[in-house]
Amino acid sequence: MSDSNNEFDTKWDAFETSCRDCHKCDLRAGANNVVIYRGSRTAPLMIVGEAPGRNEDLEGKPFVGQSGELLQNLLGSYGIKESDYHICNIVKCRPPENRRPTPAEIKACKPLFARQFIMAAPKVILLCGSTAYEGFFGVKPVMKDVRGFFVEKKGYYIMTTYHPAYALRNPANKIPIYEDMGKVKEKLVELGCLE
Repeated sequence: MSDSNNEFDTKWDAFETSCRDCHKCDLRAGANNVVIYRGSRTAPLMIVGEAPGRNEDLEGKPFVGQSGELLQNLLGSYGIKESDYHICNIVKCRPPENRRPTPAEIKACKPLFARQFIMAAPKVILLCGSTAYEGFFGVKPVMKDVRGFFVEKKGYYIMTTYHPAYALRNPANKIPIYEDMGKVKEKLVELGCLE
């Protein structure tokens, strides 16, 4: 392992400690685990969800319930491997009863998300759902107006799609998510991140 890898690992470990030690909002008090990421620490694709649900809180990893299965199937169908993605949420602790995180909770977690974003070093970002969009851009979207196309910002390519949980409740929306993941794969190939 090179010195640069050791330095990155030290920074990443410090970041994870900061996440676990954070009490900037009340969510930490009710959480079993702080849910930081799954996949690769650095990856060309960052997938951002809303907040941990019950299964994520218990396992300490994002997108491990039914919506995680759907997301994993989408990634697999396009040949996107674990080393290609970094999956996280806008907030790292489960809101009670899986409610949407409040703007104050999103704001409290934003500095940690910003550190994570810089370290993960993605080229393409897939925002899953309106809360992820709000956390990323600071405004609440109308999903039909923002879904399915790339926005380039500071050299990053950002797409918004429906949250997999929404598609599970509305099965017709699995098709748009599948199409959006196809566009993500095409962009990753175009940027030379995938073959």
